[in-house]
Amino acid sequence: MLALGAIGAQRAPADLEALPFAPRHYVAYRAASPIHVDGKLDEPAWVAAAWSEPFVDIEGESRPRPRFRTRAKMLWDDESFYVAAEMEEPDVWGTLTERDAVIFRDNDFEIFIDPDGDTHAYYELEVNALGTPWDLLLIKPYRDGGPAIHAWDIAGLQIGVDVHGTLNRPGDRDEGWTVEMAMPWKILKEAAPAQKPPKPGDRWRVNFSRVEWQVDVTDGRYTKRLRLGTTEPLPESNWVWSPQGAIDMHMPERWGYVQFSSARGGTESFVEDPNERVKWALRRLYYRQRRVRAATGSYAATLDALNAADIHADGVDFRPVIHATPSTYEITANGFDGTVAHISQDGRVWLTR
Repeated sequence: MLALGAIGAQRAPADLEALPFAPRHYVAYRAASPIHVDGKLDEPAWVAAAWSEPFVDIEGESRPRPRFRTRAKMLWDDESFYVAAEMEEPDVWGTLTERDAVIFRDNDFEIFIDPDGDTHAYYELEVNALGTPWDLLLIKPYRDGGPAIHAWDIAGLQIGVDVHGTLNRPGDRDEGWTVEMAMPWKILKEAAPAQKPPKPGDRWRVNFSRVEWQVDVTDGRYTKRLRLGTTEPLPESNWVWSPQGAIDMHMPERWGYVQFSSARGGTESFVEDPNERVKWALRRLYYRQRRVRAATGSYAATLDALNAADIHADGVDFRPVIHATPSTYEITANGFDGTVAHISQDGRVWLTR
């Protein structure tokens, strides 16, 4: 969604900074049996895997609840990362059949993965009800200059779709569709720490989005509902797992977490990394620097100029240090267990020891 950089009615950075830091999280267990990627989700491993929370509006709980339920599951094994989603949908349709078409022009399901959590070098995968994929690699978020590499592919990607009803047939009421995807580690490890697949206990940043258009039936086929008196379609709905706070999926700092477990099912607890709170405090300073640069043409050289005294990180004495020029900056702060957190003007955030 918004993979061409066309950001919709995005909130101002000040509003984003004020949002609570509460990403959703999920524990992905190892698949206890082979996965046949057909969209049916009937293998024992899928049956045992928990569903995520129902998706919410991309801007959060303050917006109307989605019209139809969406939820997802995750599994993994030595070969692949598996994601499945179930989408209620009374009118299942799709038009795009060419790989790397702009899939969100149809109703779709989307996956976003940032293996090392630095908000740079992350993956996007979109799939419609025909099983047509669009996969791309983002060097940076669009706000920080991109670019998107559309020629990048998840080699070995497997997609299965199961339609609970009839595809592209108006006049009946469908139940919805499920999609199942296997993404090989040999590709996903490209942007992972040390370019390796995850180990048990590792956490990756992940989010899911569903694009949903309102439709009418014209001459026996589905067409997007238009704004009254125009030839422009009504805006799409964007429903997500972990709310973004703005109509923009390309804010990886707002995504959820998947924790990889060595168990083959169970009730393992998610373990939060307290340094994520320190990184979020630095992100608030990044939002303020963007406002200063937009207003003055330069970045603030002091923390006083950012009114930084009101920013805190729970459980640690948050004392950031800024190094700035008119066109660049880096802000650092001590984290937990001897770590130092960093953020730079291009939005990258990372930890050192």
